[in-house]
Amino acid sequence: MDPRGQFCHNPACWAYGRRGEGHVVIHSQRERRYRCRRCAKTFSATTGTALYRAHLPHDLVVQLVTLLAHGCPPRAIVAAFGLDERTVARYQREAGAQCRRVHEHLVQAGRVTLGQVQADELRVRVVGGVVWLAMALTVASRLWLGGVVRVQRDRALIRHLLERVRACGAWRALLLCTDGLRGYATQALHVFREPRRTGRRGRPRLARPPGLLLAQAVKQRARRRVVGVARRVVLGSAAAVQARLDATQAMAGAVVNTAYIERLNASFRAHLAALVRRTRAAARQTAALEAGVWLVGCCYNFCWPHRSLRRWRTAADPPGGHWVERTPAMAAGLAARRWSLHELLTYRVPPPPVTRRGRRPRWLQEVAHA
Repeated sequence: MDPRGQFCHNPACWAYGRRGEGHVVIHSQRERRYRCRRCAKTFSATTGTALYRAHLPHDLVVQLVTLLAHGCPPRAIVAAFGLDERTVARYQREAGAQCRRVHEHLVQAGRVTLGQVQADELRVRVVGGVVWLAMALTVASRLWLGGVVRVQRDRALIRHLLERVRACGAWRALLLCTDGLRGYATQALHVFREPRRTGRRGRPRLARPPGLLLAQAVKQRARRRVVGVARRVVLGSAAAVQARLDATQAMAGAVVNTAYIERLNASFRAHLAALVRRTRAAARQTAALEAGVWLVGCCYNFCWPHRSLRRWRTAADPPGGHWVERTPAMAAGLAARRWSLHELLTYRVPPPPVTRRGRRPRWLQEVAHA
């Protein structure tokens, strides 16, 4: 047990969310509990993680979540391990919530180099109806930027997805490649805007930055088969779009396409039973589908190496084979190494800062002064 990386989980404490200041000490080695010296509250070592109050052994929970992340239906896990369906659903829900916190803390922190982003939607069958799943991916690092589940394929679905893309990194020099859905063009003009300040009084005018580009690849079908693709530039010039394609795809003569996000859709269908076409393992609730999407997405970003991202091993790398396997998070600069699923489930996300009224205690003033 190492209390240096822990922080107080009491929202009423002035040391809430602060770590590395020596106010968290070990309270019980046997029960694996810590104590905050400022508020005298104790908390478990797994507080704030997916393993909090897990009645099963942690190794077994990691095995269950691993099977869920690789597309094993929950009914098969129930039959193999002799567990209750509610137990498996609970750990899937907790793992999905943990992965969402990690994604919003690391990926949506504004440090991702976007460059070219591709977006697409999936039609998912659930018990009693159909829902839509919209996802986005950055081409250079293959990083999954998040997903949104909605009942209808409308402007709200596209808007929430683009807001997640905007939170990931600098978007003023962004190329967005999508299919022929008209909602992307209108919602991109609303989401990707910045104020133009002129020094006059009043609210500044919101305008689109000149570096924002939008291109669409519209598929033409006949008898349920793709017979052609029509490519068009919606925002920007054709020369600027072509230059951005050549820079992000690392190949000459690249064209507007959605091949990368469609390949990601295939990976999600292979690892999530509810996304498979004509499946009998349809999700019963939308919350279960969202939990599975966040689990597979974070495993894809942090735990699973991508074959197209590997590079030749150099003298500075540790000894091994000819290749250095990299995950999308490593390629994007968000992780230094490949994470294990246990590390993903036990990663402690610090809480957002809390604004407090009143005079700060003396010890906090001394820390701020130092």
